Amino acid sequence: MSGPTDPAQIQAEIEATRAELGRTVDELSARLDVPARAKETAARAKDTAVETYRESPPAVIGAAVALAGLVLGVIILRRKRTMSRGDRRRKR
Repeated sequence: MSGPTDPAQIQAEIEATRAELGRTVDELSARLDVPARAKETAARAKDTAVETYRESPPAVIGAAVALAGLVLGVIILRRKRTMSRGDRRRKR
């Protein structure tokens, strides 16, 4: 081992290693805290949506109406398929 022999230098290296280890543990804890990360992501998405709306309200309203129309279309299509399957079963 060819490390430092001065006790003050050894102590300084130990303190630096402890500080680095503490930062690493804090970062790992933050990465593993899934609920906090999900809340942070949701808050960012909300902020982005609000900012986008403030910049261009008609575009956001148009996108919301288009999305609602798409969802409604899928619901209607599924109901028609379900009804037509029921009719086929009754004919047998």
